[in-house]
Parts: sequence; C-alpha cells; structure tokens
Amino acid sequence: MSDAPISTPVIIEAAINGVTSRDRNPHVPITPAEIAEDALACFAAGAAVVHNHIDRYGRTEAEAAERYLEGWRPILAARPDALVYPTVHASPTPGYEHQVLLAESGLARIGIVDPGSVNLGGVDKDGVPAGSFVYANSYDKIARAFEICADHRLGPSMAIYEPGFLRTVVAWWRAGRLPAGSMVKLYFSTERGYMGAPFGLPPTAAALDAYLEILDGCDIPWAVSVVGGDVIAEEVARLALARGGHLHLGLEFYAGDRQPTNAELVTEAVRLCEKAGRPVATPDETATLLNLPRPRPDQA
Repeated sequence: MSDAPISTPVIIEAAINGVTSRDRNPHVPITPAEIAEDALACFAAGAAVVHNHIDRYGRTEAEAAERYLEGWRPILAARPDALVYPTVHASPTPGYEHQVLLAESGLARIGIVDPGSVNLGGVDKDGVPAGSFVYANSYDKIARAFEICADHRLGPSMAIYEPGFLRTVVAWWRAGRLPAGSMVKLYFSTERGYMGAPFGLPPTAAALDAYLEILDGCDIPWAVSVVGGDVIAEEVARLALARGGHLHLGLEFYAGDRQPTNAELVTEAVRLCEKAGRPVATPDETATLLNLPRPRPDQA
C-alpha cells in the first residue's frame, strides 16, 4: 500500500494565494513583500512548504522568475531551510521554463508538474459549468516539465485534479523515470471548485479510497487538499492522517465561511495532526522524507 507509517511526520503545505482576490479574503498576499511576510508566518506556524503565484501575467520567463525571487529572497534569508515553489508560468500558453531560472538561483528545491488537463470555469445561472478555459498539459509538455525537474534537481510537486493525472504519474513511476523528490497532492473538489464549477472527485472517503487504489504499491508521498472548501473541516483530512498522508491547504483553495489568514489555517492543521497523534515535519525533515535533491554547487 502507498500509505506511510502513521509515525511519519506530516508535511503541511500552504498554497497562499492563487487566484484568490482581496474581495474574497483581505488577508491574501499579493505583492512579493506580502508573500514573504505571509510565508514566514506560515513556516513559523508549522508549514514545511509554501507555494505561491505572482502578481504578473504574460511576462517573459525571466521576468516571471525574477518576480518570484523578489518574494523568495527575504524568505530564504530569514529561513534558509524554507521550501518554496512556483506555479506554472502564467502566459497565454502556460509552461514550465521559468523553473530553469529559479533552480539556477539556488533558492528552489521543489518544482511544479501538473500531469494532465482539466476544464476550469464558472457556472451559468442554472448551475451548469460554463467557460472556454482548458488547463492543458499534453504528454509532451508533461515530459518537458519532468525533464526540467530532473536536469535541474527539483523535486516535482504534482497537483492531481482528476484521476487520470494520477495514472500518468504512476506510469512514470513504474517506468522508473519519476524524478527524485516527487510528491502528489490529491485535489478533491467541492461543488464550487476552483473558479465556480466542480471538477474531479468530491472530498469523501470513497473518493480517497479510489485515489489510493491507483497508488496501491506505489511509494510516492501524497497529501489531500479540498478545492473550494476547508480541508481541515473535511473527513478526508482525518482519514489521510490516519493512513499516513499529508496536508495541503491555504487561501488559494479555501472557501469556508470565515476569512482566516494562511498562518491560522496552518495552525489548525497542526492541531489536527496533534489530535491524530502525528508529528509535524520541519522543512529539513520534509526534504529528507521526499528525498529532495541537493542543489548543484553552482546553484547553491
């Protein structure tokens, strides 16, 4: 089974902004300075990994990488152990090449690979999914993303929007070609989803079982996340902790009935881990658990 021993420390990842607006939550960090302050608060609260987007769209890979680094440099100056990573390059054709520059900076040890495609959008007045956006990652694009991670010593963090995403990951694992440091985040969607319309599987015990069946016999670490809801309030979080899984949370996906900060959500996750009898992983422990590659000397 893919479950880790329940004595394994829990990796808490905070996805701190995404497309969440200030109208939805005034605490969401947007600028590099805000991202740095928020990330440091998350690490202090118990997070081991922070994922963020930048406030730029359609820029070059070099410009996007530099915007990430504006936020990351203060984080790593205060917390050299911090683990941070980006989203895909936000442009008309989303891609992964900016990660080459981030790896070369020596500040990134984790990369992103989204191993599949999914429809994302809102709903019309009748609640029917609507919109033209397809988040597309062809097999060739996925292969290039893995190549970047392997060549530049980044551990791939993989978002699983639909079961097919996970089957692709397992195929790479079975072939012995999954880069070191890999981890999957199982995204369960409420009816609200990411942008208004649902996708993938709901946050239920049966859905978790379905994902873990795909992972059966596979040793890739996994976490649970709830898009358009509150993962800590859902049964899947407790079930994941009982089965050796990890937690992914933050204002990118949070859509509960409050307006918490990211650090408050991390604190709630730490308390849930304590109730489950699971220790919480530090960034250094997380690097060991994931077998993250060390940066090359020219990147350190």
